[in-house]
Amino acid sequence: LAVPKTLTATLRPYQHQAYEWLMFLYKYQLGGVLADDMGLGKTVESLAMVAGARQDQPKAPPFLVVAPSSVVSNWAGEAARFVPSLKVGLAARTESKANTTLAHLHGDSDLIVTSYAVFRLDNPAFSALDWSGLILDEAQFAKNHTTKANQQARALKTPFKLAVTGTPMENSLNELWAVFSIVAPGLLGSARQFKQIYADPIAAGDENNQALERLRQRLRPLMLRRNKELVAPELPPRMEQVLQVELEDRHRAIYDTHLQRERQRMLGLLEDFKANRFAVLRSLTLLRRLALDASLVDPKAKTAPSSKLNVLMEQLDDVVGSGHRALVFSQFTTYLTIIAERLGSQGIDYAYLDGSTVNRAKVIDGFKLGTAPVFLISLKAGGFGLNLTEADYVFLMDPWWNPATEAQAVDRTHRIGQDRAVMVFRLVSKDTIEDKVMALKERKAALFDAIMQADGTFSAALSEADVRALLD
Repeated sequence: LAVPKTLTATLRPYQHQAYEWLMFLYKYQLGGVLADDMGLGKTVESLAMVAGARQDQPKAPPFLVVAPSSVVSNWAGEAARFVPSLKVGLAARTESKANTTLAHLHGDSDLIVTSYAVFRLDNPAFSALDWSGLILDEAQFAKNHTTKANQQARALKTPFKLAVTGTPMENSLNELWAVFSIVAPGLLGSARQFKQIYADPIAAGDENNQALERLRQRLRPLMLRRNKELVAPELPPRMEQVLQVELEDRHRAIYDTHLQRERQRMLGLLEDFKANRFAVLRSLTLLRRLALDASLVDPKAKTAPSSKLNVLMEQLDDVVGSGHRALVFSQFTTYLTIIAERLGSQGIDYAYLDGSTVNRAKVIDGFKLGTAPVFLISLKAGGFGLNLTEADYVFLMDPWWNPATEAQAVDRTHRIGQDRAVMVFRLVSKDTIEDKVMALKERKAALFDAIMQADGTFSAALSEADVRALLD
């Protein structure tokens, strides 16, 4: 299938294949999940499909893209770059705050891009209009079928729906059902049927992998996923290393004291895990913060040496001294602040991004175009929508049991456009809950791989057994 004449990008062979697949789905009004590995160009593949559809039907209604707020402007930029003929309307604010109506944008656009928040708040306005198709970018934002994002995406009347995500499943099989309930309603039955036919047998061990294979066969025609190793072998290598960090004596004593107290508390809460789930997660988070830096939990421990921070600074001295640039990720903004203070005291320039950053685009461009060798990023704020191939070192300061979240962070720099080997370091506090989290993460990775590619069995979402393993 020839690419649309309005597309200025030169598609790689696998991207051309994705374009043909998307056009097939669009032509026959079949929904799908574009789940290519992060950094392979899912946005340009989707834009090529929109351009092809507009070329065939120039008078058809516009497409609607729903994306995280931080990525809305990125869609407009990519459209201007790859399909400059497309008229793109940005619905970045609700109608009550914007200086135009959605209906006015609709009448003068080929593509309208909005955020999940605006889509939720102005849903009656979106539902009242005709659309050629709905594209959910970072569709993991709609992975919970009880949320408004999922329910409203399911309810929107349009002949074609596409979910775009590098992580179609992060924690459990129920997330897969939620996404497919939008793009292919009925394919996997009702939520109850899906649990009985697929989720429960697979979680129980699924003798002979019959349910697992049946599920893969169901998904295969409507989900396209390629990984970097197969389709972009020219990418430089990515080398990963775990740095085991020995806690300093005072830090160890503080951690062990809190561990005994929280362990006894959680074992009691696990008697009714479902009812006490959030309390258990709070205790686990406290232990994870303690494993990072004792002062994050106990202000009196401000003077206790931070072994992990000392190891990071030793690494950064070599990285910066050799002319490299590094991304440093943590889930805890309070810890990023501590790192920032140490960098400042040692005269190392840095950029900083977390969920509260107002001028996000300016900060990102400042790092990309500037000379600061270190970029401190909260895992939540920097897990998507970033292309930071200027860096070639990644430091993950606190391991997380969701492997997809870490993969998203690493792939901010290991993506098309990177021409240097990428070094990834995971700093793990030895003999702490972080060791257990690493083991749990491997089991979660097996869950994803079993569905997407390899054979195997796996456990479901974070369970009582998982928590007990973290406390052993």
